[in-house]
Amino acid sequence: MSKFVFTSESVSEGHPDKVCDAISDAILDNLLSQDPQSRVACETLATTGTVVVSGEVTSQGFVDVERVVKETLVEIGYTDKAYGMDAETVKVLSMLDKQSPEIAQGVDEGAGLHEEQGAGDQGLMFGFACNETNELMPLPIHLSHRLVERMTDLRKDGSIPWLRPDSKSQVSVAYENGNPVSITKVVIATQHNDMLDQFDNESAEHDFVESEMIEKVIKPVLDECGLPYEEEFIVNGTGRFVFGGPEADTGLTGRKIIVDTYGGYAPHGGGAFSGKDPSKVDRSAAYMARYIAKNIVAAGLADKCEVQLSYSIGVAEPTSFYVKSLGTSDLSNAELTEVAKTVFPVRPGGIIAHLKLKHPRYRPTAANGHFGRENELFTWEKTDMVDALKSAVAERN
Repeated sequence: MSKFVFTSESVSEGHPDKVCDAISDAILDNLLSQDPQSRVACETLATTGTVVVSGEVTSQGFVDVERVVKETLVEIGYTDKAYGMDAETVKVLSMLDKQSPEIAQGVDEGAGLHEEQGAGDQGLMFGFACNETNELMPLPIHLSHRLVERMTDLRKDGSIPWLRPDSKSQVSVAYENGNPVSITKVVIATQHNDMLDQFDNESAEHDFVESEMIEKVIKPVLDECGLPYEEEFIVNGTGRFVFGGPEADTGLTGRKIIVDTYGGYAPHGGGAFSGKDPSKVDRSAAYMARYIAKNIVAAGLADKCEVQLSYSIGVAEPTSFYVKSLGTSDLSNAELTEVAKTVFPVRPGGIIAHLKLKHPRYRPTAANGHFGRENELFTWEKTDMVDALKSAVAERN
């Protein structure tokens, strides 16, 4: 019998890196709403009292960067310097430039060496799906997302008013013969108000925070999961978490790519998503790879599915494409790959059109994961190709 424990983590929308992802994607959405052909590669840095926005943009639209930054900070909850940033007083530096014409000619249809729209850069992208959850995601990252999502919801609806925006989660799941059987450890780190005026000392304050997190956040999420769990919970392991946000920890766009995807359960090509328009295959092809994998699992063709795509800058046809079932399908990997090739578009233009990626939909992806969420804007999460896959398999037989 094969036994192991696998761990994934997530971070909340108020984590400094996720703040930067949110700002970058908010700027992207703003430009796409004005000009669907916008080319955007937006990077954000957040530190003490300051947000720096840089990158390359080509668009017929105009974005008021300072306004978008401040509105995004308010949405997240950074409205007081004590929390780690104040949207009203933050200094915003905008250093956006125009996209390189040499990159543009490889992406613009008919402008470069090839007539068809090519990839915006070289790179490799992975997609994954498995039947561990209804959302066809690995259980550790699914639970990690649900924990920080619940903390955010309870903070924003006033149920736990002393919570602050910055938080993290970590979940360890025990597996036997490849299947999750129990949850062995949960870690929560959450920023909170200074409540020493209500408690005798830091230890008493910590005991209160720990109790509230266990009863109102951890147990409700784990109970919904349905698996047994050990009450091995760690809440604010340092004892106290009042000083947080960008003032305590500088944030950068794209620094949480494993949180964004599969929590380390599947490979990652290395490219970040946030702030990039869909001509960047780092984002669009990773979404298509997830879409392919999810539909294959939803069709019952495999219990687990891994997909890889790779591209050369300026070239439409992928330099490689494979589908793996990791030993969970009656079809060979070669057969699954051939079936997928007949069903799914994998050239950049086809991906963008099929998934409708030139429209604003990216700001909601900036926290709680890009995959495994039921949201009509997340077209890559649909399982609308199941019948086409089944028909393609039937035709081969």
